[in-house]
Amino acid sequence: MSSRIDFGQFDEGRGVNYWALDRTLQRELERIYTNEEFAWAEPRLASFGRTVGHTIADNADYIDDNGPVLEPYDKHGEVQNYVRYPAEQHENEELAYEAGIVADSFHAPPDREEPMPFSHNLAMQYLLSYADPGFDCPVAMTTGAALVLERFGGEEIAPYYGALTSRDSDDLIEGAMFLTEKQGGSDVGANETRAAYDEESGYWRLEGEKWFCSNVDAEGTLALARAEGAPAGTDGLSLFLVPHADPEGGAMTKRERRELAANASGRKGIPSAKLNDQYYRRLKDKLGTVSVPTGEVEFTGAKAILVGEEGNGFKQMTEMLNVERLSNAAASCGIMGRALLESRIYAANREAFGETIDRHPLMRADLVDMTVDHEAATAFTFEVARLFSERERLERENREKLENTRRRGENKRRRDENAEETYRLMRLLIPIAKARTARMAVDTASYAMEIHGGNGYVDDFVTNRLLRDAQVLPIWEGTENILSLDVLRALDREAAHEPFFEAVQDRLETVTHSALEDSAGVVESEYHDLAGALATLADAETDDAQLSAKRLAHYVFDVFTAALLLEQAQTALEGGDGRTALVARRFVANELADSEARGIIEGDRLPLEHFDPVVRFASVDPEALSESVPADD
Repeated sequence: MSSRIDFGQFDEGRGVNYWALDRTLQRELERIYTNEEFAWAEPRLASFGRTVGHTIADNADYIDDNGPVLEPYDKHGEVQNYVRYPAEQHENEELAYEAGIVADSFHAPPDREEPMPFSHNLAMQYLLSYADPGFDCPVAMTTGAALVLERFGGEEIAPYYGALTSRDSDDLIEGAMFLTEKQGGSDVGANETRAAYDEESGYWRLEGEKWFCSNVDAEGTLALARAEGAPAGTDGLSLFLVPHADPEGGAMTKRERRELAANASGRKGIPSAKLNDQYYRRLKDKLGTVSVPTGEVEFTGAKAILVGEEGNGFKQMTEMLNVERLSNAAASCGIMGRALLESRIYAANREAFGETIDRHPLMRADLVDMTVDHEAATAFTFEVARLFSERERLERENREKLENTRRRGENKRRRDENAEETYRLMRLLIPIAKARTARMAVDTASYAMEIHGGNGYVDDFVTNRLLRDAQVLPIWEGTENILSLDVLRALDREAAHEPFFEAVQDRLETVTHSALEDSAGVVESEYHDLAGALATLADAETDDAQLSAKRLAHYVFDVFTAALLLEQAQTALEGGDGRTALVARRFVANELADSEARGIIEGDRLPLEHFDPVVRFASVDPEALSESVPADD
């Protein structure tokens, strides 16, 4: 049994340990980690949660007012492409990367014999996003670039892979993904950047423009370009690593670049001899995510290294997109967690009409539903993170097997059926995770601002920045429309509905407790209705299917999340606590159940009778829940 959290003891959501106060994340990681992984990770996540809640959170507010500045030219008028960061950003980078936020999922961390699953990287990104989702963008892209180079890179790329996955900030470089072009946007196949092989230098040369380049000065940047004679569309694109510095001069870490800039005689940047042939035109003046410099880049013969096979670039880049979309979902959940924490603390301290505002029925209902939304988003995201981690583990094992067969003179690709099934389900759920949680983060941050009243609207309070930062999440890595069309492709090309239905049914079959009976019945009914909807769309014309794509994505999220929460509630009830059952029942009631007169006449008193368990994490006796289940008429 867990003790309730008294949020009234805090003045605000900083100077605290975000891991210790986020029992939702604790529950999800304990569920998806092995016992050994969780035992290793828990003290390290607690340490990181404290670091984020104290130092990184304070630094993030300063950086929001004093963000990176581009100095494209030195005083002699020569291109230097120099991005000047505040010292607080350098401190945040060292704290996060040296804590293993990227490295631990690629290399065995201290006291372990193998890397942590990628879900651990996402958990740390989640905690980081309590303080700064903008900085989480470079962390996510560093993770994604490293994954692509691990899978497709050769010997020439190995030093960049090593630097991307370093725990030592002295050796670290960051990753980036330059995908968007002015004329193409989400239509990647319309990209016009060109690539030509330069025999003299031994590098490819890139010409063209990239329009929205986050982490613009990264040393491990991946970009798509079309080689001469390649076909139009995505099939003609190849993937290249484009360093910030001239690769013939050796890749420069961020620290080396800072030191070189500081020591350059009479200059404030990098000597032109060290630069790659590209020009950082300007940084975007953005609404939020100030800590990540986003700019426009012109490739003017930039030296690049081919990654993987020529013409296979888009397929390779989708591996990074999967990571980026999951990172986007983890950041969304982190923003929701911080917004909810600030709201709980404020409501427990702010007095109005003679008592704290968390005593008033409407505020109690709001805080309950914000909590349920956060738990639903986090449960879905980390179940998909579990699938992604499992798929990557199996892929690594398969690559090792393939390498062994090659050493024995064989040349076979050994497919793992488990990896294929996991991929099919993951392929469906990743775009849904990104689409739904991003929108939920915006709504939660917006309402947290409303709870704080006028104070929440001004720069002095963090809710202002949370909303500005959250607003980019529905845009990054594909808008909701693009993601919904991706869901249709997963159903059509991967037959992803098959593992999806199996996963939902398996979970519903575990739900037997009487306190969950009514909710499980609703989900079972909706599950069958969803199956019917999918069958109808399978035979629909393309335009008709696309018209329903967004509603379908939300429907899949609701059914899958409900089954997931009910399964977790069943486990918790068997362990003697009914709190998760309250969350699951509320989610089903809000998202799937039919209600007469929009629920007005039903007399739902859950926010009043169970406020402490849901919002403050007090334990609930399972027998009390069974007794509260209304009898059938």
